[in-house]
Formats: sequence, structure tokens, C-alpha cells
Amino acid sequence: MFRDQPIRRQVMAVTVLLLVPYVIAELWSANRTRLERETEVREQAGSVASTAAAYLNQYLHGLDSMASAIVRHPSVMALDRDACDRLFANVLRDQPLILNLILSDHNGDVRGSGVPLRAGTLPPAASQRMREEVFATGKSVTTPITTGIATGKPTVVLAYPVPDAGGSVAGVLGLGLNLAELQTLFSDIPLPENSVVTMTDAQGRVLARSRDADKFIGKSADARAVLPRDVPRTQTVQGLDGVWRFWGNAVVERGPWLLSVGIPTSVSVARAAPLFRRNVTIASAAIILALLLALGGSTLVAGGIDRIHAAVRRIAHGDLSPPSRSPVPNRELSDLQESFITMAANLREAHAALDRQIEQERKTREMLQSLQRQVVRQERLAAVGVLVSGVAHELNNPLQAILGTAELLERHKGLSADALEELAFVKTQSGRAREIIRNLSRFSSQQAGPPTLVDLAEVVSEVVQLRRRDLDNSMIALDVRVDSTRQVYANFTEVEQVTLNFVINAQQSIESAGRPRGRILIRVFDAGKKVRLEVQDDGPGVVPEDEPKLFQPFFTTKPVGKGTGLGLSVSYGIIESYGGAIGHHSNEWGGATFYFELPVSEPAARPQGSSRTLSKSDDRPPLLQRPVSPGV
Repeated sequence: MFRDQPIRRQVMAVTVLLLVPYVIAELWSANRTRLERETEVREQAGSVASTAAAYLNQYLHGLDSMASAIVRHPSVMALDRDACDRLFANVLRDQPLILNLILSDHNGDVRGSGVPLRAGTLPPAASQRMREEVFATGKSVTTPITTGIATGKPTVVLAYPVPDAGGSVAGVLGLGLNLAELQTLFSDIPLPENSVVTMTDAQGRVLARSRDADKFIGKSADARAVLPRDVPRTQTVQGLDGVWRFWGNAVVERGPWLLSVGIPTSVSVARAAPLFRRNVTIASAAIILALLLALGGSTLVAGGIDRIHAAVRRIAHGDLSPPSRSPVPNRELSDLQESFITMAANLREAHAALDRQIEQERKTREMLQSLQRQVVRQERLAAVGVLVSGVAHELNNPLQAILGTAELLERHKGLSADALEELAFVKTQSGRAREIIRNLSRFSSQQAGPPTLVDLAEVVSEVVQLRRRDLDNSMIALDVRVDSTRQVYANFTEVEQVTLNFVINAQQSIESAGRPRGRILIRVFDAGKKVRLEVQDDGPGVVPEDEPKLFQPFFTTKPVGKGTGLGLSVSYGIIESYGGAIGHHSNEWGGATFYFELPVSEPAARPQGSSRTLSKSDDRPPLLQRPVSPGV
């Protein structure tokens, strides 16, 4: 025992020295964790503020669109008091966040109100200044916070000019926001408990608040009245209710107003608490373990043998993790330990090599299956192409004879109206059949006119002009977003045809769902070395069982007579011939997004002189041969 005492003392001294930097590291880690949680909560507040500002901007844009429609209503332009009262009352029933709509003329007389006014009620001075500014500038104006003359509630008025028949400003339409209920726009934003969303104006006055709105609306949130654009994106400030919060700020351009999202600083503490407890538990366990190991230093020989025995048992059960080296009292145990470590390393390498081989074989098998599916598809499409090419050629000649005969018959005088109507019907149906034959020929030959430099923005513009009226009649909103100026090398008409097919399919998908309104978005943007065009809709989307057949010829989900099933297959061939990619995927609206990508035009890479032979059933110019990269 006496001989063991110096060893134990040395081990304990070394253990204590090793624990000192460990404790320091734990304290540093705890402080670092606290700072990271604070940064995390602060960034969360900033991100939520940007999201909430986007919600509010979207709602205000909707109000602008509604006001634009109202000011062009015949009753409003005529300043018809009774008709305007009824119109505004109907609007208020569907807009809970609007306190009132008031129409006034040059003299300040009220010519319409959604809420009945008391006799002799005069608008506040802010409303008079607003009206004068609208008449002077002819533009919409936003007033500071004021009190509604009909409701007596705090509000912010959005004023819009009302044109007369000659285009001059005949009146002012005031749309008062319900500030006490404006916070409902942010009710769906997930926030920690005791968080608050506040909107203030340029003077620092509270316009809306998600907590205790009636108590704080109209009060000054910041005595310094810093302009919204000068407020930092995130900051730590004590709120009006005395709670310290991390605030994320975003500017609402309409005011300009400042939208702030405050998350209590206690949230960062609550998030860091589990990490603190875990670190304390780990540190305590490590300290206790170190002391136990130090006290067991006198049993190094037995401990070394036990560890080697445990490593052997672990390897016997299939655990090939590397055994840790530990101090041993003699050379024999050290050699035995090294032998076991070497053995475990060799077994681990052999196991890893076997796993890599199995993974490589799996990838090879998947690649072979994919290539087999592609070969089967190409063979099927080639067979269909040969078939439809012959059918199109055989049908085209008699169809031309039918059309020519119908045109000759139309020139005969004395034909009855019924006969002319029947001839027109024959020509219409023959034209439809000719279009089907042209699509069949295009599918079979995959040929087009000579390619040129094409700007997809111009393609989109042409398609919008073609479809805008029909979409408006179907109550479908069409949005366009072009974020690319690069050009592609293709045939303008064919790319326009593909885009038009996408838009028509999107419209028919929305209409098949039976919705009163719909939405289509056309986007053009850069995708690496390609330009991508997407057509996104909010229809019912594509059912999973139809996805493998979308780009196959003659497949259609439309009723009989509404489609030939060749639109997407022809589009596939067009994009494929230019070395592009085509496909579809679901979107966040719940509908489908169809897209194609074409390589960006590079002058040095444009082919010169190569062409393909035209088939007899296709009268289009030759198409330059290109590599294929299908995106389906």
C-alpha cells in the first residue's frame, strides 16, 4: 500500500491539472451557446418580420386592385350618392379589415359612405388635406393615423382619385383600414409565446399590434421617432409593455411604415437551458469518471487486461470500431494491445471495401435498368413515328381535295344559307383534321424551320397576347416574371408553340376543377448554362398514375373532341431536338408546373450547314441536328 501512494498522488495531481482547462472550456462553451441562441432568436425575428411585411404588402396590393375597380364603377364616377352607399355597404360585408369607404367631391361633400353618417358630420383636417393632395397630384395618398368620422375608431385612410368621363379627377375615394383588426393578417405566423407584431408610422406611433391592440394603438413606440428606413434590421429593445425583446424590423413601402416582430429575450434562455443542463451533466460525469480513473491507477495491470478482454469481446460481436489505446504497465500487454488494434483496423477496412463494392453494384444495376427503360421508350416512339408518318401522308392528299372542293362550291352563286353553313362546317372540321395531321407529321419527323436567335421574353409576350382575352373571360389571372436577358438558338414559332401548349393545358386544368377563379404564372430565368421557362398553375395537378404517360403520343385526360394527345409529345420532340430538357413537377399552389430548358446561344457553338432531310408529309424547313437531353 505504501508503495502505491506516490503513484496515486501523481495520478490525482495530473487529473486535477487536466480538469482545469476542461472546466474553462465548459464555461466558454456555455457562454458561446447563449450567444448563439440569442443570434438565432434575433435572426428568427428578422425573418418573420420580412415574412409579415410581405403578407401586409400583398394585402395592400389587393386593396389597391379593389380600389382601382371601384373608382371605375359607373356609379362612383357619376358620384351617385344612393348607388355608392349600396355599393360600399356590399364591399364592407366582404372586407372585415376595412372600416369604411367614403366618396367625396371637390367641395368636400360626402357623395357615398359604406357606414351611415350622422347629419352635420365634418371630416377631420387630415382628411381635408388628403383630399386636396389627391386633387392636386391625381395620385393615391396615405394619411397618418386618424379617427374615422363614421366609426369613431382609429384608422389609416388610403385615398384614390376618382376619374370622370374626361379623365379628370372628379372625386376622392377614401378607404379606411381597421387598425384594431389589422393584426389578424399576422395571426397565422408561428411565433413563440408572448411575442408581438407591431406596425408603426414614421412618427413612431403604433398603427397595429398583435397583443392589446386597443391599449397601444396611437401611442408612441419610440420617442426618437426614427424613420423606418433608418431602423436596423434587428435590435434588442424594451417594448411598451416593459418586456425586453429581440426585434426584427422590415419596411412596408406604402407608409412608409415599420413592421416589427418582437420575440422575448427569455426565449433564447429557454432554448439554451436544455444545452446548459446537458453540458453540466456531461461535465459532472466526466469529472466523476476522471476521479474514479485516477483512484484506480493502482490497478493499471488489471484494468489493462480488462480493456483488452472487452475489445476482444466487442470484435467477437461484430463491433469493428477501433479499440482505444490505453496505458499498460508492461511490454507484453502493449504488444497484445497493438495486435488487437491492427486486427480491428484490417477487419474494418475489409468490411468497408465490401460495403463499397455492394454499393457500386447497386448503382450499376440501377443505371442498367434506367438505360433499359430509355431504350424501350425510344423504340416505342420510333415505331409510333413510322406509323403516324405513313398515316399523315395518306390522309393529307384526300383532305386537301376536300378543302379545295368546299372552297370551289362556296364560289357558286345561288347557294342557300344552309348549304353555305354546311360548307363552312366542312371547312372547319377539315382544318381541324389538317392541324392534327400536321402535329402527327411533326411528331414523326421531329423537324422544324431554321433556328435563329430567340429571346424567350418575346415568345412569352406573343403567347400572352394570344391568350390574355380568353384567360380574362375565364377569370384566370396571368402573371409574367422574366428574369433573363440571354438568348437561345431555336425556331421562334416552335418555342412559341411549346409555351402556348403549356398555357392552354394550365387553363384547361383550372377550368376542369370548376373553380370560379384561377392563377397562372409564366417565369423565365437563368439555370446555369441554360434558360428555363416555367408555366405554373393552381389547378388540381397531375395524378401519380398519369405522370409516366404525360409525354407519350395520343395520351390525353381531356374529354373526347377537346384534345388529340399530341401537344405534349410534340413539345417534347421540339425541345429534345434543340438539346434541351422538358418536364413537370408539382408546386406550392397545389397545381402543376411544366417547364423546358434550352441552352444559351454561344456564337462559337452554333452549327453551320448541317440539316436533316424533310419527309414528304411535312412542308417545314430543315432543322439543325442537336444532341438530346430529355427532362422527363
